[in-house]
Amino acid sequence: MLPADFISRLQAIVGRDNLFTDPVDCYAYAYDNSRKIFPPEAVAFALNTQQVRDVIQLCNQCAVPVTPRGRGTGTAGGSIPECGGLVLSLERMRNIILVDPANRLIVAEPGVLNQEIQEAAKQHGFFWPPDPSSSAYCSIGGNLATCAAGPHAVKYGVTRDHVLGLKAVTGNGEIIKTGCATTKGVVGYDLTRLIIGSEGTLAVITEATLKLTPLPQSVGGITAHYADITHCARAITAIMAQPHIPSALEFLDSAALDLIRGRHPGLLPENSRAMLMIEADGGTAEIADSAEAIRRACQNDGLITAEATADPAGLWAVRKALSPLLRDIAPKKINEDIVVPVSRLPELLQGLGELSRKYRVANVNFGHAGNGNIHVNLLINPDDPDEMRRGEACLDEVFDLVLKLGGTLSGEHGVGREKRAYVGREIDAQTMALMKQIKQVFDPNGILNPGKLFP
Repeated sequence: MLPADFISRLQAIVGRDNLFTDPVDCYAYAYDNSRKIFPPEAVAFALNTQQVRDVIQLCNQCAVPVTPRGRGTGTAGGSIPECGGLVLSLERMRNIILVDPANRLIVAEPGVLNQEIQEAAKQHGFFWPPDPSSSAYCSIGGNLATCAAGPHAVKYGVTRDHVLGLKAVTGNGEIIKTGCATTKGVVGYDLTRLIIGSEGTLAVITEATLKLTPLPQSVGGITAHYADITHCARAITAIMAQPHIPSALEFLDSAALDLIRGRHPGLLPENSRAMLMIEADGGTAEIADSAEAIRRACQNDGLITAEATADPAGLWAVRKALSPLLRDIAPKKINEDIVVPVSRLPELLQGLGELSRKYRVANVNFGHAGNGNIHVNLLINPDDPDEMRRGEACLDEVFDLVLKLGGTLSGEHGVGREKRAYVGREIDAQTMALMKQIKQVFDPNGILNPGKLFP
């Protein structure tokens, strides 16, 4: 229950048009793409840094939990108001403040969509490398909160590699600035990289200085099909061991290929049981050499075909449609984004197949193979208690397998509420205690996105 005068004080900060209190209006902010539902008691839409500061200070004074939110496209439950209270939406902070091609940067507010950043950068011959499959809908604030990535992370890295500095409001209601406008800068602790990926538990980002990358002169594509998953995994290791790094290297298993065949008949060879979608970019003169080197690395006894792609844009559209398609088939699927060292991918993929058979749970695997980042999708029926039990037991062993192989439980989706029970398996007690102390410094009253990240 909110304090008696909380709503009136909140309205004085953001205005009546930027405040929801009707449960019907608030319901749209009760869930994200994890499909879990926890309704907030109110939703406030901030328009600037000062309003964010004032709202957080008010929540401190009234002991009201506040959950920052972008566009709600996350899959780990990071923006769900599990403790009720207030959702602080940044979706109306949509200004691109500065485009500076001479210094290769853009300054933008958190509500700007990823695709809008790409369009603004492209006009000047640049792009921003983080490119999640939800780029047309997700905001950069959400990208920063989860340290999102995408297919091109194999060559260009993840979100934190492309941010120069931030303006943010801590959980104590203090405005801070981190980083600088230059690519070199080592004064003080690197709070920029600390806040990125912290899922709104330390501070609310209100402005970001993004580092841009020149668009490549040329882009080439290769599709490689394999008779089985083992030979495909070996090819991934070979590709990443040679000097010509692809700009994207995506893997799809037989179940993922069957889904595509159902939607796009005749697009794929019928005897393909695993597929690689490979992209190389760079100068026009080097593309041919890179493509040939990658094609040679694809060669092994299980290769069916490795060919240049006539329509790479069409294939990428099909790849990006996989996650939504799986949601249509299994709305309550268990979706995890595990990562292992690339050299351990053959063991991971073999182990995933064994666990799927052991627990009799359908599984679809695809993802960013060049980073060792595989999206595991356990297709379960939530109305079948036995299948749910088997799915959860399977996931438990999947996580054990990942850690045994030297991997991590999340590569780009974050922890949120969905993975927090497993975090203690990856992070030791001493490190966890230090993280909690950092949380206490940024958010002494524990109001900012409570319940997330930590077990």
